[in-house]
Amino acid sequence: MKEGSKYQPLLDFLYSSEQNEITLSFVEIESLIKDSLPNSAKSKRAWWSNRSKGALQASAWIEAGYRVENVDFDQQCVTFRQFTNSKQVQLVDGQVVWNSKSIKALRLQMGLTQAEFAAQLGVRQATVSEWENGIYEPTRSTSKHLELVAQMVGFTHQEES
Repeated sequence: MKEGSKYQPLLDFLYSSEQNEITLSFVEIESLIKDSLPNSAKSKRAWWSNRSKGALQASAWIEAGYRVENVDFDQQCVTFRQFTNSKQVQLVDGQVVWNSKSIKALRLQMGLTQAEFAAQLGVRQATVSEWENGIYEPTRSTSKHLELVAQMVGFTHQEES
């Protein structure tokens, strides 16, 4: 998300939250962004979609590590829940194993296409495809970059037993 975006304050609020689930009223969100939500946000479920392609508002909660769990138009509120992912990144001897599954899981958690994810990382879309299909593994420096991105979006790790 570009600095200064209308929904940046929502991203900042969610990112700094330590709650697994947060329910905000539409009024609270408007207070955060210091602007009114569009009419479609107050009446159309699609506005609250967890797909970030072309939707600045979805980028805000996805980059903060959340997804929309529920929208209640009668109560005029939305519930955000932190991502939990069964395909969590594996650690072996304290090092992240960036393999096809973990890279794809990170990309999907971020709600990005391969092309969008590639642009975020500064690589070609074909490179992301090759990683996800197990043709190649990322370099050590790219693995470190993936780790930073994972931390920024709240992607969790689990020790391999």
